[in-house]
Amino acid sequence: MEKIIIASGPVVVENGKALLNKYGEDDFWKFCDGEVKEDEDLRQTAIRRAKEELGIEIEIADEKPFLMYVNKKVDGKETDIILVHWLSKRIGEPKASKEVEKTEWLDIDNLPEDIGPNVKPALRHFGFID
Repeated sequence: MEKIIIASGPVVVENGKALLNKYGEDDFWKFCDGEVKEDEDLRQTAIRRAKEELGIEIEIADEKPFLMYVNKKVDGKETDIILVHWLSKRIGEPKASKEVEKTEWLDIDNLPEDIGPNVKPALRHFGFID
């Protein structure tokens, strides 16, 4: 039986740089995000994960989120993953939590090879890159 995960998180871009991090089993740069909990909506999840992963408050800047579907094996099971990213303004200085390996501002015009499959499409959606 397939599993379905819905995850939500912020996209924070300032001065041509995206706030990305590395954590978990994925060995690539990605936006902060996390699974939606039963008592949360998508915006609340993005706000919670920004605080948990990056130590910042956020303000949703665009009410039209970026959506992406991915299918991959998670714990040996085929899993449908729906990613929801909100263009957000940060409040405070980012400080990675213990669960986050690295947090960095990466130049959106010179992104490394090891980025998540949703990074460039999300940046395109919000008009940061062509």
